[in-house]
Amino acid sequence: MRKDIHPKGYRLVVFKDMSNNTTFLSKSTANTNETIVFEEDGKEYPVIKLEISNTSHPFYTGKNVLVDTAGRIDKFNKRFGKKSAVTAAAPAEETAE
Repeated sequence: MRKDIHPKGYRLVVFKDMSNNTTFLSKSTANTNETIVFEEDGKEYPVIKLEISNTSHPFYTGKNVLVDTAGRIDKFNKRFGKKSAVTAAAPAEETAE
C-alpha cells in the first residue's frame, strides 16, 4: 500500500440536504466558507450544501419522487422527448395524397 496518499486535516462538518433541509454531522476535508449552528449540539460548524442525500434519494426513501434541479427533466424532454402526435402524423398525410 502506498504511504501518504490520504488527505490530512479531517474536521467535523455539517452536511445539509437542500431538498428537504435535513442535516448530519460527519468528518471531511472539503473546503467551505459558510458555517451553520448544528441543531443537535448547538455548536457552529462549517457547512457543505448537498442537492441530494440518503434522506431525499428515492433509492433510500422507497419513493419514486423526481428531484428536478435546474430543469434537467425539461431540458431532456426538449432535446429527446417524443414528438407530438400532430407533427408525427403530418408527414404521413402528405405522402397519402
